[in-house]
Amino acid sequence: MEPVKNKEQAMTKLGSPIRNRCQLAILIGFLVCLSTVFQPATTYADVTLFTGVNNTTANRPTSGFAIGMLFMRLVGFELEYASALEDPALGAPLLRTGMANVVVETPTAVKGFKFYGTTGIGIYREKFVSSRFNQLGLNIGGGIKMTLAGPFRVRVDYRIFRLRGSPQKSDPKRLYVGLNAAF
Repeated sequence: MEPVKNKEQAMTKLGSPIRNRCQLAILIGFLVCLSTVFQPATTYADVTLFTGVNNTTANRPTSGFAIGMLFMRLVGFELEYASALEDPALGAPLLRTGMANVVVETPTAVKGFKFYGTTGIGIYREKFVSSRFNQLGLNIGGGIKMTLAGPFRVRVDYRIFRLRGSPQKSDPKRLYVGLNAAF
């Protein structure tokens, strides 16, 4: 194998690390979905629509949705999208995140409450005035799901993000409340 002369040649030769990680996350998600065919009785899914606050530069509204699957009532994955709009008056950039997360949840509800922890990887987009870029992001967090009636629950979630690259704020936090439906 001949030596690599510069960083651009290395990236072309080896592929983009972000692209490789995203492809790996998609492959893992596909394999997890495929595994539900073999364990339908122990697989649960849910969807959440949420709104909350993001502290990127200033506290401001954020909203999004999450779709998840849980296997054997304990471990699963979740795909999540969230967006906080740009506010030039506050000096706050637009921040959009798309994350693939691993979730560990209590197998049974305790007095109507289920607790969970989550961590994941994905991409984010930050835009402020004319500057715009996409980059890799990580997150860790947790929360509770409180039973309302039937399959409906209230979900409260707190996340800490670690954004790669040169964002205005590399470690934003997000708190949200959402309506969750299990099926």
